[in-house]
Amino acid sequence: MTSTLQRGSLVAAATLALTLPACSSDDASDSGPSSSSSNSTAASETGAAPVVDGPFGPACATLPADGEGSVAGMVDDPVMTAAASNPFLTGLVAAVTTAHLGESLNGLQNITVLAPVDQGFLTLPPGDVPALLADSPRLTALLTHHVIQGRLTPEQLAGTHTTLNNDEVTIEGSGQSFTVDGAGTLTQTVATVICGNLQTANATVYLIDQVLAPAPQ
Repeated sequence: MTSTLQRGSLVAAATLALTLPACSSDDASDSGPSSSSSNSTAASETGAAPVVDGPFGPACATLPADGEGSVAGMVDDPVMTAAASNPFLTGLVAAVTTAHLGESLNGLQNITVLAPVDQGFLTLPPGDVPALLADSPRLTALLTHHVIQGRLTPEQLAGTHTTLNNDEVTIEGSGQSFTVDGAGTLTQTVATVICGNLQTANATVYLIDQVLAPAPQ
């Protein structure tokens, strides 16, 4: 593993993520009869937010269509095994491997992972990445700050949650739009869920476009 999280690979993945098309209405129609339409209708009648079934977000269309890194392929693998097959999570996987947390995260049951995509790592100043990888306590705190106990559905995602780092992360939004305020990220830039409600054998995963910052100890 290089000290720059294999930046060449990350640049390629991030470029691909930015150039591939977002979810389209054709994608939605291919999935068969839409439950989201009826859910939206019911929600408008009751004033409640629509119930989200399945993955959502513009980046979902950029995931592999089949294989272990696809939506269907992730379902039967534990979270870090599934992440290792996802072309947009190479930076996260490299960091987790450096911190020796992969086995632990795979062994946990019913967790929610806010997973920064490679683009999020690429937004960090170049010198910050090797420094982070070399600081094991800081790296562990940062990574466990992205993990919440319990599988959070989209309807449960907004709010303040205790992380495995024993601090808190506050997520704002509803429906299919969720963010973490810039004060909670390493770059002071708002983090956005770009593909959410992905299921693995032991976790619900929300891909985000920034790296979150744990609370100062």
